[in-house]
Amino acid sequence: MKASNDCRVILITGGSSGFGTACVNYLASRGHRVYGTSRRAEFPSNEDSLRAPLIIPMDVCEAASVEAAVAFILQREGRLDVLVNNAGIGHAGSIEDTSIEEGKAQLETNFFGVHRVCRSVLPVMRKQGSGLIVNIGSIGGLITIPFQGFYCASKSALMALTESLRMEVKPFGVQVTLIEPGDFKTGFTANRVFAAASQNASAYADRQDAAIGAMERDEQSGADPRDLAVLLEKIMEKKRVRPRYLVGMFFQKLAVWVKCILPASVFEKLIMSYYKL
Repeated sequence: MKASNDCRVILITGGSSGFGTACVNYLASRGHRVYGTSRRAEFPSNEDSLRAPLIIPMDVCEAASVEAAVAFILQREGRLDVLVNNAGIGHAGSIEDTSIEEGKAQLETNFFGVHRVCRSVLPVMRKQGSGLIVNIGSIGGLITIPFQGFYCASKSALMALTESLRMEVKPFGVQVTLIEPGDFKTGFTANRVFAAASQNASAYADRQDAAIGAMERDEQSGADPRDLAVLLEKIMEKKRVRPRYLVGMFFQKLAVWVKCILPASVFEKLIMSYYKL
């Protein structure tokens, strides 16, 4: 348990499953005031609901929902020290099979959702002269995975957004960083959303099934989400945070380094071979 003077007020989006649940529970157990979010949650109706952590309603795709959740926290706490942008969805399917509407839905949550929440909390953090924003990206933002093109695009865009935001808010005492996880054993596998056309006699069906099968095996044998929660607390304790942190299995972190030194065509062949293409 942390000493009371080390207690932080923390908002974690997507706090009802996967990384979110792990971070909410772990950081609350360490003595922090933690607010997780879920689209299906409700605001507590009375002051008997002061237990930590709290899961409150927020849909990152709706500005009014984001504003209401942030206002609720500020009314109770008077400040916000850490924002963890974790809410996200995973879209699968070939680029050809993915409709414009499906692609927009992926970016709406994983990219514009982060933007909405950042815009809501930044005035508070600037006024405080302090704050930490942690965006949860993916190794897929660094290494593109076949049949997850829009998911990887959303995480690559999030990387660029994080780097720009980090430089913009630095003079105000606000720090920004990106955690890029590899495969972890979470509900991400079961919650993956497939392009509708990919489920209807797609020309890509056999190759997609092979690639997604390899991904699912890696995900279900992946690391414990608690490892990310432990890393998050370590980041919170640093005076100066790095631009990004890779976390996950060794061979996946090694792949990021290998990509930097191999010719692009050679690395592409390795990825296609790994995913049975």
